[in-house]
Amino acid sequence: MQQLNVQLNVPVPSDKVLISKVELDELKQESLSGVFWSMKDLEQRTSKKQEWLKENILYRSKFRSELEKFVYYPKSKGQSWSFQAKRMAQFLERNFDQIFY
Repeated sequence: MQQLNVQLNVPVPSDKVLISKVELDELKQESLSGVFWSMKDLEQRTSKKQEWLKENILYRSKFRSELEKFVYYPKSKGQSWSFQAKRMAQFLERNFDQIFY
C-alpha cells in the first residue's frame, strides 16, 4: 500500500482558535462551575417535564441519596428546586442509560 504525506497550510481566522476535543469538554464543564439551575433549566436541558423528572430521577430511591448532595429538595410548597449545574450535568451523563432506557 502506498502512502502520501501532504503538509497543508490552512489559514485560521484571527477570531478563531483550534483546541482539542478534550480541552473543549473541559471548557464546557468549567462553564457550569458556580452555576445553579432551576427546575425550568433542568426541563430545558433534558427536554422532559417536571413531573417526569421527579418520577424518573429526583424521587427514585436509587438516585436520591446521591442527588441530595447537590440538589435542593423543596421542604414546603412554594419553595424552588435548585441544582448545582456542573454536578447535575455529570450525574445525567453518568446515569443516562439508567434514566432514559
